[in-house]
Formats: sequence, C-alpha cells, structure tokens
Amino acid sequence: MSNYRVSADIGGTFTDFVIEDDEGQVRIGKVPTTPDNPARGVLNGIEQLLDDPKEIEFFVHGTTVGLNAFLERRGARVLLLMTEGIADTYTIARGHREELYKLHYRKPKQLVPREDVHEVSERLSWDGTVLKPLDRKSLDRVIEKVRSENIPAIAVCLLHAYSNPDHEVEVRDILRKELPGVSISLSHEVAPEWREVERASSTVMDAYVAPVVELYLATLKKELLEAGMTKTIHVMRSNGGVMTDKSASRHPISTLMSGPVGGSIGGVELSKTTGLQNLLCVDMGGTSFDLSLVVDGKAQLSTETVLEGLPLLMSIINIDTVGAGGGSLAWIQNGGLRVGPQSAGSVPGPVCYGRGGTQPTITDANLFLGRLGAASLLDGKMSLDTDSTAQAFRELAQKIGLTDVQLAEGMISIGNAKMADAMRTITVGQGIDPRNFTLVAFGGAGPMHAVELARELDISRILIPRFPGTFSAWGMLQSDIRHDLSTSHFSIAGNTSENDLTSKFDRMILEGREVLSSENVSEDRMEFIRSADFRYAGQEYTIAVEFDDGFTLNSVIETFHQMHESRYGHALRGSPVEIINLRLAALGKLDRSAPGFTFASKEAEPIVGQRDVIFDGKSYNTPILKRAMMSDTSRRTSPAIVEEESATTIIPPGYSFNLDEFGNLIIEAEA
Repeated sequence: MSNYRVSADIGGTFTDFVIEDDEGQVRIGKVPTTPDNPARGVLNGIEQLLDDPKEIEFFVHGTTVGLNAFLERRGARVLLLMTEGIADTYTIARGHREELYKLHYRKPKQLVPREDVHEVSERLSWDGTVLKPLDRKSLDRVIEKVRSENIPAIAVCLLHAYSNPDHEVEVRDILRKELPGVSISLSHEVAPEWREVERASSTVMDAYVAPVVELYLATLKKELLEAGMTKTIHVMRSNGGVMTDKSASRHPISTLMSGPVGGSIGGVELSKTTGLQNLLCVDMGGTSFDLSLVVDGKAQLSTETVLEGLPLLMSIINIDTVGAGGGSLAWIQNGGLRVGPQSAGSVPGPVCYGRGGTQPTITDANLFLGRLGAASLLDGKMSLDTDSTAQAFRELAQKIGLTDVQLAEGMISIGNAKMADAMRTITVGQGIDPRNFTLVAFGGAGPMHAVELARELDISRILIPRFPGTFSAWGMLQSDIRHDLSTSHFSIAGNTSENDLTSKFDRMILEGREVLSSENVSEDRMEFIRSADFRYAGQEYTIAVEFDDGFTLNSVIETFHQMHESRYGHALRGSPVEIINLRLAALGKLDRSAPGFTFASKEAEPIVGQRDVIFDGKSYNTPILKRAMMSDTSRRTSPAIVEEESATTIIPPGYSFNLDEFGNLIIEAEA
C-alpha cells in the first residue's frame, strides 16, 4: 500500500492535481472546476486519480472561494462594532486619491454601509490602559438587530485593541452567548497593529468571507470523509505557507490568495534546485494571469495589500493579477477588437471545447493558428473541435473586416500586450531590470505565450518547469505550515534595549509554539524567523528587517540602512530610526520526498509529427515533440511545438531549447 501526498489547485476553468508517491514520483491530473460547488470538483479528481482515498497521507489545496466571494460581492452581510466616538472612521477611510487626475473618481465602496456600523461604549489608551470599562448594555441594540435582521457575521474593531484585547474578548463572549451560530471576527486576532482604517477594513473582510469559506471547508471535509479520506485537510495561506482547515475557518482572510501562491512557492523551490536566483513567475490559466517575483531566491512578502481599493493588513506574497487567460473572450466595441477580461470559464468554455461556446477565445486562436493541436490537451484525452473554431473565426472576422488569420493573431497580440504591461509594472515599475531575470511560465496556457512575452521585455532565457499546467499544485507540496504573528512596538531604535526586544520575541515564540502544537507539529520541526518593521522618523511606510540569532541592534539598523539604499537609492544614516512592529514567522517543517526525474530512453523518438503553424502571418512546417520522450540535454532549434499532458509549449523561430538535468525545459534566444 502506497502513501500519497496530494495537492489540488482550484482554478476558474480546471482543478489541477499533483500526486506524489513515497519515492517522489509524480503524476498529475485535471478535472473541470465545478463553480456551483468547488468541493465536488476536488472529489471528482481524487476519485478519478486514486483507487483508494484512504491511501492519502497528506492533502493540501488552494482555493479562491473567499476571493471570488469578495470580487463578486457574494459575501455575508456584516455588522461592524467600533469604539464610541470613532464609528465614522471606517466609512470616511483615508482622504488620498490613487488617481489624482481621474475626473470621474469614486471612492471604493466599503463592504459595510454606515447604517450597519454601531458603537460600543468603552475606551482604551494607546498603551492598553482602560480609560472607560466596557458597558455591556451598549451591546443590547446590536444583539436585537442581529436577531431581527438575521445578520450572519459581526466584525469587532475597538480602539487600541492591539495593545489590550480584553474588551474585544469580552464583547465576543457576550455575543457568542446571545447569538449562537453568528460568525465573529476580532481585530486583535485578524490584524494586531495600529492604523484604525486598515485594521477595521481587514476585520470586515475577514467577517465578510467567513461564512462562505466556513461552509465550503465544512462541505469539502464532509465529502472527503465520506469518500474515505481521513487525514487532515490543509489549505494554502496567502503568505505561502499552509494551515489546517480548522485554522482556515478561524482566519478566512488568510485564504484570499490561496490559489495563486502555490506557483510562487514552486518558483522558490526551482531557484533552490537550478541556482537561478532571480525569477519572474507567470501563471496563465483559463481566466487570469498571475505574476510574482523570486528575488535572490526568496518570494516577495508584504505585510499589507489593497484589493479593489480596500486596504488589508495581512502577510501576503506579492502577486499581481490581470484578467487575461486562455479563456479570454474576443468582442467588438465601436468597431474595434477587444480581448477579455471576460472569460468563457469552464462552462461553456472556449469554442473548441465543444460545450456550447460561440465567442472565440485566446485558446481558440492558438488552435486555429496550428499552435495547439486538436489532440494536445491531456495527451489526447480531451479532443478539440477545429471545425466549430474555424467557423467562429470566420464569422467574427467578417464583422470586423479582417481575415480569420489576422483576427487570431490580433487576439493573441492584444492578450500578450496586456500581460507584458503587467510584467513591466512589477519589474520596470519598481526599478527592476527584467533582463536580469529568467521567465518561468506555467499554468495551462503560460507555456504557449512564454516566448513571445519574454521577447516583449527583452528576456533572453525562459524556463518551463515539469508539469507546467499543474505547477501551482506542485508548489503547494513544497510548502510548510506557517503562521505569522505580529505586535505593535513603537520606539526609537537607538533608545531600545536588546533585552526588551528579546523578551517580546520570546513571548511571541511561546505563542507560536502553542499554535504549531495545535496543528500537530513536533518541537524538533519548529522554526521561528524574527523580523521588525523599521523606518526613518517622519516616514509613513516601513521596511521589514530580519533578526539573526545573537543580533545586535547596531547591526540590524545598519541592515535597514543598506536595504533602504538598495530599494530607494539613498540612506539617511544620521537620521533617527523607528521600530514600528515586531513580527514572527512560526514554521512547521513538513515531510517531502526528493523529486525523482529520469530521462526517456534514447531509443524513443521525441518528434511525433509535423504540422503547419502560423507565426507572424507566415506558415512554418513545424515539428511536434513529446516532452516525455526527450532523452537528453542536447539543444534543438525552433520553430517547434513541445506537447505534454498538462500544457503545450510554443517556440517560434529564433530560439534554441533543451532539457536541463532537472527536467526543466530551457529556451534561449539565439544571438
């Protein structure tokens, strides 16, 4: 009997699976996503790919259930409780404008309207001292409203609760007794940091998605248990770690970017194995295009983010997303061709899927141009309808006054331009030269567009990992359990004692041990990474600096100066430096197999055919290679199409390619 480590990545079109056995051998699978009940798609995949779910030793998955609930505004109605006298803080928010010259600018709409923001009679000082005890009677009106209007979620954000959580805990205890079954989110648990607007916004978001995430996880757990899978369900966190389903239910906000982060963690693992320190990772699926950076072998982690104008305090890997996937629809506006962000999704999907779609998509364009074969997907298990695709292009091309080939290439060019612009935003827009990076492309559609995207940014090396269509799911198996703790600590660094910081870190480590122990992590597998947010006096934003064992404040401050100079081009070594927050990453190391890779037999011929493929309006008789049959690291020249079960890699003229010793496909521009 084998023990399997299984990961599932629930996307907008497909749910991807990676199954790893005891010896590190990997197999993959894809099933259509079931939007009405994503748990059903996960169960379908497990039933198709495994004989007995009882053989699953470890299960982790990434889900966008919470994120989709927010983006589509399908979250729960939330009642927000704030300290008496500051209840307008959340509604007013910040006074700045992101786009100064946009004439029709509108502030982002808050998730909680003003009439659902209520005051609680209590008050704490900035240091947590009680100035006014909690008046329990001030909760009576809230309890009555929740009951009468059947409100499913409450967010509690009391002033300075990060310094003293007693009042928030007391409010929760009262509400739980009076309102059983109502989801309650507390700001000191969601975002224990100063800045009331951001803390309130984060707590509201947690409460807004909580009922949806809790229902989804409960459904998934129930259905997997009925199928025979008895192991703990793990969920990817936005910070790149994993957590148990119980932790995810308690902290639903941490699942918002659960799906895309697997690719970033996979990129970090690629950096370790290949020695390539700087990677630009792009994940193109059916509905979206996700981008992230690996710099000096590390993923880029932030402590705050903004989603559709709403600020959130949370530990999150920096991922940019644009609506440009393989299912992006072509449409006409004012006589001009538009592509996306609307997507065909999994139902009905692109025209070539034969599920009733009639509008051409980028996937259809690749099929029409010969870049994608009719039997390319899933090693021929899913055949594509070339006749319906050709008809769809003829009809739309006539409406817009183009030939069908011009239409197909135009669609791909528009999609590539949108994606390349997003790539420039996270590189050139941040002072980073993309030419110093290797482009890592994955997702079901990423390898089809990788070379042309690299050309847009003058990137000379492209890496297509093994099983690119399920790479994000593979990345999830490279993660460890991770919980991020933080506490506000405002002080001038020069006036702070090292013993005081050590004492506070020790208390956080004790809390981290308790959290990891609750997730069955043994003491010898625990690891703790300490850091703090530093800034120059008078600045608003901070830089996180890690603390080594046996640290001295002078060395940490000097590291801050160096990081500031590297990021902003200058350092102010004569200016006072402030410490704002202390942070701790509590890691629980998980078992993982050493991945095995063996080249195919040299007797196997990787070229399995030829077909006419159109590049820049010209047809090339192009060899079709099966990646599983490529037997060594010798270089080949393009044009070429490399097919495998999870994706198709398109290599236009002007490039050479080979497999490296780890089985990655390396594509390089010729001089």
